[in-house]
Amino acid sequence: MPISRLIPLAVAFGLALGAPASAQAPDGLAGPYLAARTASIENDYEAAATYFTRALIADPSNPLLLEYAIVAQVALGEVDRAVPIARQIDQIEAVSQLGNLVILADLAKQGDYTGALAELDGGRAAGPLVEGLFRAWALLGEGRMSDAADAFDKVGETEGLHAFSLYHKALALASVGDFEGADSIFSGEAGGPLRATRRGVIAHAQILSQLERNADAVELIEATFGPEPEPALAVLRDRLKAGEPVPFDVVTNAMDGLAEVFFTVAGALSGETQDAYTLSYSRLAEYLRADHVDAILLTADILEAQGQYDLATDAYNRIPRDDPAFHAAELGRANALIKADRIEAAIEVLQQLTKSHGELPIIWMTLGDTFRRVERYDAASKAYDEAIALLGDPQPGQWGLYYARGITHEREKRWPQAEADFRTALELSPDQPQVLNYLGYSYLEMKTNLDEALDMIERAVAARPEDGYITDSLGWALYRLGRYDEAVVQMERAIELMPVDPIVNDHLGDVYWAVGRHREAEFQWKRALSFEPETEEEAQRIRRKLEVGLDVVLQEEGAEPLAVSKNGN
Repeated sequence: MPISRLIPLAVAFGLALGAPASAQAPDGLAGPYLAARTASIENDYEAAATYFTRALIADPSNPLLLEYAIVAQVALGEVDRAVPIARQIDQIEAVSQLGNLVILADLAKQGDYTGALAELDGGRAAGPLVEGLFRAWALLGEGRMSDAADAFDKVGETEGLHAFSLYHKALALASVGDFEGADSIFSGEAGGPLRATRRGVIAHAQILSQLERNADAVELIEATFGPEPEPALAVLRDRLKAGEPVPFDVVTNAMDGLAEVFFTVAGALSGETQDAYTLSYSRLAEYLRADHVDAILLTADILEAQGQYDLATDAYNRIPRDDPAFHAAELGRANALIKADRIEAAIEVLQQLTKSHGELPIIWMTLGDTFRRVERYDAASKAYDEAIALLGDPQPGQWGLYYARGITHEREKRWPQAEADFRTALELSPDQPQVLNYLGYSYLEMKTNLDEALDMIERAVAARPEDGYITDSLGWALYRLGRYDEAVVQMERAIELMPVDPIVNDHLGDVYWAVGRHREAEFQWKRALSFEPETEEEAQRIRRKLEVGLDVVLQEEGAEPLAVSKNGN
């Protein structure tokens, strides 16, 4: 259940990052302020931090500038730089929710749990969930486990926060060696069971191993994630199957626990609110635990979604090569490089992955997709070959892989192989509109199997009536069959869906010409040229049609005239 349904986010987490977007620029600081705000809106945290720092030189006591500067520094992962800014807000007696979190995190980083508790007692607000869990872990940091347990229980008294309190209490018990108590919570004997999150399952499996219950731990992993879990879980499962006693390392001390608090909140916020909130908490989790792989991956994912590809790449680079999540981080880094138009660098990353993790089909699939993106179709086909060989017997969920390889074969003019892959994709997913449309349209272009092509495309349109490309295919199929009046209806619908596509405009021109609407045909061909056809050959053909008309072009190409059709009525 989304956390927003359990308790309002602003109440549970005390969210208050940044000032209202409508706030006015401080007098005399319009230049750097506006530059900084623009950078913030565009998620350009490096520029935002620079400009807000410049503005603060001129007006060091401005609470608005101080707040925004904290946001930028935390987003960059420069929490140490945010600490003095947060202290400055205290000095001017202003209030900053994020500033409070930064100060509490800094005290925890120093191991000053007594100081952190004093800050909470003095009214340092961080929202009910963070305040309660932070207090409990700080008490554990002071060696007061009984008081910490009571504090965890108190958090659970707030509506909607019971599961959070149980989860952290279980981790705390395990961190001090009380694996029986931790297992009773995870298993449901003491207030649970808890929702099976990835980190929760890992923690419980490690706890079971410490209780010499490896078989139960294996059963837990496979019951939750299936017989073939992702690599990190597979490594854990295999160690358990081998009878190895797996240590509990999800949380080993109070500082780890506090990092987990911030990561827990980040995970709850993910997808439920603005990315800036989630990013702040994931960065604070990293600050307290530099090896928190899940927090690093979440940070990188957010930055990538925000278009901050260099920052995302830096985050992905922090995952060590020997970590089970390394391949996931490298796939993320490759994706960020692709989005940053650094395709060759992405290919290099993926090719290195095929050497270190070549047993994983996803690596080869991603490499194939990347080659296909830059029209290196033969290389893409070979990468897809490797993926298919690793997967074994075709499964329904693999239709996309055969479809992708079919495209690369078709582009390399290996039609028998392409057709076989498309047919396999349809066997795996019979009503897949993408495959139906591609194969049907290919038959149209080859002027073969026209009736079957029409049937395929009609099924594709029924599945995706709002897809302009598929509707265009239907219009083109009717045109190929000589059913020109029907083709006009479908092509006009395609133009409504995709008004600036050169192919659709070109097709509509041909269809108009076929029904004698020559002036409208010429207008559509001119529009098609204005939208820049994909190849110069296509553009030249359109220009020739404008010069002499479609009938002459067809005659020059040795094609059948419009009045003749093998399948027309």
